[in-house]
Parts: sequence; structure tokens; C-alpha cells
Amino acid sequence: MEKIKLIEARKSKGLSQNQIAEKLYMDTSCYSRREKGEIKININQWIKLSEILEVPLNQIFEPDESYLFINKDSVQVNYQGTQHIYSIPESLLESQQKLIKKLEDEISELKGLLQGKNEI
Repeated sequence: MEKIKLIEARKSKGLSQNQIAEKLYMDTSCYSRREKGEIKININQWIKLSEILEVPLNQIFEPDESYLFINKDSVQVNYQGTQHIYSIPESLLESQQKLIKKLEDEISELKGLLQGKNEI
């Protein structure tokens, strides 16, 4: 499946396939096959492409198959070509933030105990 968003973003930045390929340390033909969808683009390459093109990942990403993106307040799912976006309830976000804070406090306490033990 051709990566239309990626191609459009590259062209809008005025970059050639050769220029992108060089930044990814690969042959132009290898990069071209990725744009054509003949070779899968791994997540690290997607991230690097978003940095090179200076665009958010979700602006260029087109999956080869099903995927799941978890954003700050929503979840995007693409399953068999159909995209779904689900909101994450505020109460769930708050409970997760409380849990994170509790775990951070426990880690700090344990670090303090370890430092005290090492001083003996």
C-alpha cells in the first residue's frame, strides 16, 4: 500500500527520495520501495521520518496492518482499514496520574532507604 501521506509530506518539504534515503542511511531504491509499500517501515524509521520532515508522526503514519495509538486523551485504532477514535475518560486519566505519583513517591522512599544502607 503506497504511503500517500509520507510522499505528500516529503514533496511539500521539497525533499527528494534520495535526500530522505541519505538521512536514513539507505539506498534510494530501498527507500522508494518503502514509499511504495513494498517494504514495511518499522516504528523507528517512522519516528525518524517525522523528525526529518518536521511533522507529527500521526500526520505521516500509514499502517501496513492494524495499529493502536494511545494519545494523551484518546486512543486511535486502525483495524482492517477502518479507523476508530475513542476518548479516554477524565476520571481514568486522573486515577492513572495518582497511581504514577504514588509510584514515584515509593521509588524516592526506596532510594532513600538504599542510600542510608550504603552509608553504614
